[in-house]
Amino acid sequence: MSVSERKFGVLPTGETVKIYHLENESGAFVEVTEFGALLVKLCVPDREGKLTDVVLGYDDLESYEVNGCFFGAVIGRSGNRIAGARFMLGDREVRLAQNENDNNLHSGPDGFEKKLWKVAEISQDKNSIVFNRISPDGENGFPGEFDVSVKYEFTEENELKIHYQGVCDEPTVGNMTNHSYFNLSGEGSGSAMDQYLTIHANYYTPVADSHSIPTGEYAPVEGTPMDFRTARQMGERINADFEQLKFTGGYDHNYVTDNYSKGNRRLIATAYSKETGIAMDVTSDCPCVQFYAANFVENEKGKNGHVYNQRDAFCLETQVEPNAVNVEDFHSPVLAAGEHYNSETSYRFYIKE
Repeated sequence: MSVSERKFGVLPTGETVKIYHLENESGAFVEVTEFGALLVKLCVPDREGKLTDVVLGYDDLESYEVNGCFFGAVIGRSGNRIAGARFMLGDREVRLAQNENDNNLHSGPDGFEKKLWKVAEISQDKNSIVFNRISPDGENGFPGEFDVSVKYEFTEENELKIHYQGVCDEPTVGNMTNHSYFNLSGEGSGSAMDQYLTIHANYYTPVADSHSIPTGEYAPVEGTPMDFRTARQMGERINADFEQLKFTGGYDHNYVTDNYSKGNRRLIATAYSKETGIAMDVTSDCPCVQFYAANFVENEKGKNGHVYNQRDAFCLETQVEPNAVNVEDFHSPVLAAGEHYNSETSYRFYIKE
């Protein structure tokens, strides 16, 4: 196993940005950059042994400085949407930017995915790297100084582990995720909707309208196009005459995964490409996962001269429920002052015949 580095680009501030290459003994590898702690490449073998890059992204730093789709992004402090871009912490109202309709999306604008992180640790033995930054009090509206780190580890079993940790000196919100777009037939190969998906969830959180804020209830997936408890092609029912899918232009919904208890890492989803034989298991300690079918990607110029369009990939973003900070019955993302935030999600790749 080895970790190496090279120059990725230079920011308008004059700061040089490096990219880090984590390779295992088989030759499979991951590339991540200190700008945004972004996941840039994830190359694993297909059934013929050909290395296949299974995440969408860009070839250059300048594109990641824009990155309106959040390719490969570490999202923080809080992933997904917060209604009205405001919430209460005790007696204090916290106001965020309204960067999508009247709501806040992914703690933006210019969340963690647009910040320059520092390399805190590199382990050749574990084939891992830790990025760290101090999110200052009031950054993007969030209270308290948040000392946060993201660890990427790529194992000999072709498993990418992403470990989030942090601590804040005031009460705040911690709900971090990774917004990578997967296509298990390879980035740039066209639609991912013929690929198969299983989500271990009996319930999802329906949204009120096209602004994608949950109603606050859990709804059963049974008998609806939202049911992925057994493997189905993602595109099989995406255009069904079903109000939830019409609100969001396809799948962009939060699933409440089975067998959650705090700290319990378990298999929550599996995806599979019959074309390449590549399968991906998603394991997490989060209570929920957002399944997004890249409904709003359009004419996005990506890696290797490829152009990405609607439904050319899918995201599985582990999290608490969207707007959970404002819904008492959802899993709370609130961190007490001095409380340690600790969450891990992993993606394991293998060949399924």
